[in-house]
Amino acid sequence: MLTERYKSAMQFAATIHDGHVRKGTEIAYLSHLMSVSALVIENGGNETEAIAALLHDAIEDQGDHTRVTSWSSRGKGARR
Repeated sequence: MLTERYKSAMQFAATIHDGHVRKGTEIAYLSHLMSVSALVIENGGNETEAIAALLHDAIEDQGDHTRVTSWSSRGKGARR
C-alpha cells in the first residue's frame, strides 16, 4: 500500500518538473516518471523503490541537489 510519503514524492516530482515535456512532444514529462514508478510497483517493488523511480531524474534535471535533499531530509524522502 502506498502512503503519504509516496503522495509527497509525487507532488514534489510534479512541482520540479512543472512545464517540462518529453523531447519532441507535448506530453508532460511527469507521465514518464509515473510510468516508471508504475512499472516498479507492478513488478513487486516497494514504496521506496517506487519513490526512487518518481525522483530518478530530479537532480539531473534540476542541476542542483538542494531541493531534492531538502525534500528527503524532511523525513518523507525515499529511505533505504
